[in-house]
This record gives sequence, C-alpha cells and structure tokens, in this order.
Amino acid sequence: MKHNTNLDADLIIIGGGVAGTALACALKDSGLNIIMIEAQSLENVTKKKLAYALSLLSGAIFKGIGVWDQIFPNVGKFEHIRLSDADHGNIIHFEKEDLNTQFLGYVGEHQYVLKPLQELSQKCKNITWFPSSKLIDIIEEKDSITVTIERENQTQKLTAKLLVGADGAKSKVRQWAKIETKGWKYWQSCVAFKIKHTAPVNNIAFERFWYNGPMGILPLPDHCCQIVWTNPHEESKNLVEMPEKDFLERLKIRTGGVLGDLTLVGERGLFPVQLMQSDRYIQSRLALVGDAAHGCHPVGGQGLNLGIRDIAALAQVLQDAIARGEDIGTISVLKRYQNWRKKENWLILGFTDFLDRIFSTDFLPVVLIRRFGLWLMKNLPPFKLFALKLMTGLKGQRPNLAKVI
Repeated sequence: MKHNTNLDADLIIIGGGVAGTALACALKDSGLNIIMIEAQSLENVTKKKLAYALSLLSGAIFKGIGVWDQIFPNVGKFEHIRLSDADHGNIIHFEKEDLNTQFLGYVGEHQYVLKPLQELSQKCKNITWFPSSKLIDIIEEKDSITVTIERENQTQKLTAKLLVGADGAKSKVRQWAKIETKGWKYWQSCVAFKIKHTAPVNNIAFERFWYNGPMGILPLPDHCCQIVWTNPHEESKNLVEMPEKDFLERLKIRTGGVLGDLTLVGERGLFPVQLMQSDRYIQSRLALVGDAAHGCHPVGGQGLNLGIRDIAALAQVLQDAIARGEDIGTISVLKRYQNWRKKENWLILGFTDFLDRIFSTDFLPVVLIRRFGLWLMKNLPPFKLFALKLMTGLKGQRPNLAKVI
C-alpha cells in the first residue's frame, strides 16, 4: 500500500451516532488511523429519545465489536413475536424455539446502545474525536480526500484516504457528492413513545396491523415498552396533541388491553415516514452507511439494523483490502461493499414497503390476499421460517464480525 505522508488519518467518519461510532469501533484493530467528526458534543448526541429494535444479527455484530456485554443488561429481550391483522382473529405466533435461540430480538434505548460504543472508541489509540465540529467543505484529490471543519470558531482541514458519511438521512456528505436518491414519502406519520404497563409478562414483541397503519410494540426493561404507532398524517398529529388521558384510552383500545393499565413515560414524538435508497453508496474516496445511504418504513423495526449490517460489511471489506495491500479509497475496493449491501438493503426496503401497503388498506381483494398469506405463514413452516429469518437478520451474507452470542 502506498502511503501519503500528508494524510492526517486513513479514514474520516462524518457522524458520531450509532452507525458511525460502531464503524470506528469495528476497525479498532485494523491498523487504520481514524478521525470521528460529530456536529454535537458527545454528551448531547446520546440524548436522543429513541429506542431501536435490535435484530439477532445486530447483537452478534455488537458482540464482535466488543460492546455487547455492556449493552445487553440494559436492553429489552423478547422471546415471542405476535403478528395480527386488524380485527381478524388469526394471530401468527413466532417463538424462539422456531430458531433454537435464546431470544428473537432485543430493544435498546439510544443512550444504552451509543454510550458503550463511545466509551470503547475513546479507549482506542487509533480513533481521534472531533466533537462539536461543523462540516464546511469536502475536496477530493486523486489519492486523498480533504474535509474542512469549523470548531471553536476556527477552521481546520483534515485529509484521509477515505471519507465515510454516517451523518443521517439529510447527509451533507451525500449532498456534496451529488448522489441522487430514489423513494417516496408515505401518506403516514409515526407517533413514537414509551409506556409503562401492568401486563404480567414483558417478553413479547407485537406487530399489530390496522387498516390505516401498523403498530409496533417492543418490550423494554422495567415493564416498559417502546411503541411506534403509524397513522395518516392528520390522525397522527391529533394523537400527539390529544390529552394524555384520552390518548391512553385510545391506545388501550388499539392494543386490545393486552398490556393492562398504561402510563405514558416522557413525550410523544411525531415523525413522517419515507422510503429512500441512494443511487449509489460509493464514489472514489467516499462511502455512505446507515441512514445516509437508505431509509425504510419502521414496520418490522429494520432501520438501525440495516446500518449495523452496513458497517460490519464495510469494515470487513476495508480489512480485506488492507491485507491485500490495496488503497482503501479506490472504487475497486468500495464496490465490494456496495455490491454486498445495496442488493440486501433493497430486499428489506421492498419487504417493509410491501407490508405497509398490503396491510394499510381495507380494500377487500387486498384484505383477502393478505389473509391468505397469513394462513400460509401459519400452516407452512418453511414460509414462516423464511419470514422470521428475514426479520431477525439471519438471511443474507453474514459478516465475519458477527459472533455467536
């Protein structure tokens, strides 16, 4: 590998969220010098009031990175999944025995997922943080890429072989690279919130479809749940503005009373839903991961998991390139990452879009088709197993980083 003595690092990552920090930690033993640039302070970036569904594969990747033992005690675990279609009584039961695993998935609040990654990254001598830094400009050269940042009212230029955009759905890196996206905004918005309940068990994840949108109910520790409730825009807005007592009564009706008495914990968040896929994930000296590259409907809880798979794949591609003595910023190297992840992400994006569209309607022919599909899933074990493996991340190419939990 040719070495450019003018480089400040081998790799610059823009975005210190879960995906960006996980990528840096995944490369802690790679020999690469890594710079992390984050617009917020490290403390503030952990304060997002979010919770994520974490697939079995994401847990295995975190295990390989070396943070799962710190994350695991603070996440919810579910052993069962219940899938139901509106007022139809046919409920699909997915059990841990279907996969011979201890759990079917996990649910982690943002701070409990990100903080262990931050702490590990700060212990790594090859990772340097530039928090509270605004990205000003990017300039690509033949064998390097330079970013200009503003920090403490001063500008600074940093040069590396490769720049990774992990800076979210409105990625400045993607915009600078003029990478176009395909997709659409849905007619729906999601209301996301946390509740405490009195149900006797707290190890079940529910995906409750309704004619105007799905609802995901994911167990958190201490008899709490994270709920993502999807409805047409105006109805979602009304749910957020509704008095708390009325909101909880409406929620209890929609959940069928399976959670017992409900208490709202914190605020209700409102966000629109869209599907997005970048035309490409790479160009010379640049790669996109996570929400900077793609976005999907929250049905099935796949969003963050796609990003975790991205970083595991990219880390593997880069480490393989290092072993071969290749320049990590070249198109020939980065295409291996794009070829791996783009097609797998299309599968999940298409799957979540299909689920939302086929279930979010009361048009009788579609209702009959989907209920026949549910019957097939319930009565044909291979069909059911395929769907379960797809939801838990066990379909597709497994990265080397993923370790058995």
